[in-house]
Amino acid sequence: MIPFVVFSPQVDESAVPGEPSAATAARLSLLKAQAAKQRFPEHLIVGSDQVAECDGRRLDKPLEHRTAVRQLRLLSGRSALFHSAVTLLESASGRLQTEVVLTRVLFRRIDDAQIERYLRKEPAYDCAGSAKSEGLGITLIEAMETVDPTALVGLPLIALARMLRREGIEAP
Repeated sequence: MIPFVVFSPQVDESAVPGEPSAATAARLSLLKAQAAKQRFPEHLIVGSDQVAECDGRRLDKPLEHRTAVRQLRLLSGRSALFHSAVTLLESASGRLQTEVVLTRVLFRRIDDAQIERYLRKEPAYDCAGSAKSEGLGITLIEAMETVDPTALVGLPLIALARMLRREGIEAP
């Protein structure tokens, strides 16, 4: 296991008008990594972020119940794209690597009673798209397509492992 410390930087996650979802995810992952640079001046720093979209509409973290219900109604029976970005910053040199992994998710048809039951058991208000695939949210999904199944959780580990190898870190 590679030792690590969790740090939650406070960055402005506001959308930039006209910015594509993949670019937003990459920008925010970079901002999060850079926000940790001063606290960890000689470390490898990982930043990540995820942006979801359905039918051309961006689905940010809902933050509250009403918005989560609206998002899950929109996703019912539809396909959504999740752009999961990871940035690796070597803080001493400033060397950066960023990758965005796309995951296409087909949600099954879900009715209001199922949405309410899900959100009571797992209030996914801090997740783009209002569902946690690493928890009960997986039951809302019909299928997914991606090159990195860990990306949907929010941190594309296959991409991160590739970046770490470029920095000379082999695991295992």
